[in-house]
Amino acid sequence: MAKTSSVNKNELRKLTVAKYSARRKELKAIIKNPTTTGEDRAAAQIKLAKQPRDANPIRVTVRCAVTGRPRGNLRKFGLSRIVFREKALAGELTGVVKASW
Repeated sequence: MAKTSSVNKNELRKLTVAKYSARRKELKAIIKNPTTTGEDRAAAQIKLAKQPRDANPIRVTVRCAVTGRPRGNLRKFGLSRIVFREKALAGELTGVVKASW
């Protein structure tokens, strides 16, 4: 089990990303637009830099839904490799069959 504080912090990051996503998208569009003047681009870069660090979606960690483990996750199932294997062998995952040949 991961520390509860780490899991909670990651959930707060998800909320922060959702809160600032529209504004980040606008600022990024201004920065990437080739017709934007130098002053406007610089102002947009400064505004983007002033946003909270946790507003960047890169800072959100993919965690296991059961244990909160941050590494070795299968995104399709939302589980870590360890929990995935346990649930697959127990037959709790629909459509997942152990390979045999």
